[in-house]
Amino acid sequence: MNIALQREIDKLKRQILALSAEVESDVRAAVRSEENRDPALARSVIEREAQINAMEVDVEEECLKMLALYQPVAGDLRYIIAVLKINQDLERIGDLAVHIAERGLFLCDLPRVEIPHRLGAMADKVQAMLKKVLDAFVNLNEAAAREVCAGDIEIDEIHREIFQQVKDAVIRDPTTFESVLQILHVSRHLERIGDHATNIAEDLIYLIEGRIVRHTPEVSDKGQAK
Repeated sequence: MNIALQREIDKLKRQILALSAEVESDVRAAVRSEENRDPALARSVIEREAQINAMEVDVEEECLKMLALYQPVAGDLRYIIAVLKINQDLERIGDLAVHIAERGLFLCDLPRVEIPHRLGAMADKVQAMLKKVLDAFVNLNEAAAREVCAGDIEIDEIHREIFQQVKDAVIRDPTTFESVLQILHVSRHLERIGDHATNIAEDLIYLIEGRIVRHTPEVSDKGQAK
């Protein structure tokens, strides 16, 4: 065993887990800021974007350094590659949390409108999905990763339903256009967070199995079966 490489992997684990915790926290705060029309909370998420970006760069640099210095193989190589990909998805989730906070900030200056009734449920499901996949990554839980892949279908369906609700709301009252458009943006950002959580789940399955499962229907099928 290469002891120096193992020390670097342990350091990398701490870095990616710290980034995961920050991103998960920002998603929760962004959703709350939109739901509660809380401008201070929204601004706090927006202000943390630079910190998330810096952490993402640090993880990427660490991965590239390890690949260059240690030329890892087998499980160590899979881990570093998986972290590189998960790192990118986490940074993009962080960006989406900022976008949700920006929509929430914009909504603070608009008249309140009736929010599509499934937006709250969608936000809860996406946050649960993100938590599950990050816990699965910590515990190398393949079954949980497959459940996350299966759950993405429901998120997509809710987004389509919200789109129709927003469309109907504008037809009923065109003066609500600006407000409901922001709500539709929030729904879209949540749907994209679900997509990135699914990407992380697929990369976790690759890490555990050594097999690429993107675009493979059996991933969601197995997740539903479990």
